[in-house]
Amino acid sequence: MYLNNLSIINFKNIREAELSFSPGVNCFFGKNGVGKTNLLDAIYYLSFCKSHSNPIDSQNINHDADFFVLQALYKEGDLQEDIYCGMIRKQRKVFKRNKKEYDRLSEHIGRIPLVLISPSDEDLIREGSDERRRFMDMVISQYDHAYMESLMSYNKALQQRNALLKGETFKDESLWGLYEEMMVAHAEVVFRKRTAFIEEFTPVFETFYQKISGGKEHIHLKYHSHLSDGTLGDRLRESRMRDDLLGFTTVGIHKDDLMMDLDGHPIKRVGSQGQNKSYLIALKLAQFDFLKKTGNTTPILLLDDLFDKLDANRVERIVNLVSGDEFGQIFITDTNRENPDHLLQRTGEQFRIFYVEDGHIESNES
Repeated sequence: MYLNNLSIINFKNIREAELSFSPGVNCFFGKNGVGKTNLLDAIYYLSFCKSHSNPIDSQNINHDADFFVLQALYKEGDLQEDIYCGMIRKQRKVFKRNKKEYDRLSEHIGRIPLVLISPSDEDLIREGSDERRRFMDMVISQYDHAYMESLMSYNKALQQRNALLKGETFKDESLWGLYEEMMVAHAEVVFRKRTAFIEEFTPVFETFYQKISGGKEHIHLKYHSHLSDGTLGDRLRESRMRDDLLGFTTVGIHKDDLMMDLDGHPIKRVGSQGQNKSYLIALKLAQFDFLKKTGNTTPILLLDDLFDKLDANRVERIVNLVSGDEFGQIFITDTNRENPDHLLQRTGEQFRIFYVEDGHIESNES
């Protein structure tokens, strides 16, 4: 599936844009801060029903406007999908597929698979386990809606147990048991699916990293969970006194982590800027490969500021990877027109160039 055309009104600094895209490569050039990333974020929004950079929907409305609208037409063979999103300040956003509003936004996730590689991916290494769990959950939820239902049910039971912990009145023993039983049931489902995902995902990730690095470094992913160390029900009961003192639940799948190693050490401590970025790009390319194999269509690939912090050898290897036939539509941003030239050469006439300045986007069709 590819994005054929996109209409934007009042989304961030893009006041108005009507854009038609190539099913191959689409490049956006301009100085830093002019709106290139905002354009990619609009495309991301239409796949995930939210912004990649700002989860507060109202803050994605241009500050001089009272609403934003995103509307796009996707094509795959004879199939067409019209996706609409609109939001007015102080009102809920409206999401429609082929003019029919969704009852739940979760029904849309996965219909238009998409992978974004951006500078903010560094949070997966730099920040805590929350970012890494979100990465796992985001990938799995794109092809397994039942997974997201289990995760949401677990989080609801977790919130109820935390509310019980924060209460100052006598805590009913039956409530402890009820909430913990619900957590255990849904945690088992999430744990099994995360474990299966990482087992299948890791070899693909390692292969991509070796291709990018030239085989000079050894990397590894390891999924760590409280459920690996024993029965969650027992651990929840054992932690009640401590959790009561702290006011929150200290064990469970909401504490899971994805350990990232380079040459046997946490990459957070030993990785250079180039190694970190190579690691993250390999993660996202493995995500692309995984979604393509588990879904019915080739994901859209967004590459935001791809070439920064990489030496020439790694850049060349990455360009060779994404120039392969297994990749479909690609959107790429850069400040330097020369960087993506090798990527454009493989497309023949299947590419389009755009120039961005202060939220205004102009096309220079090839």
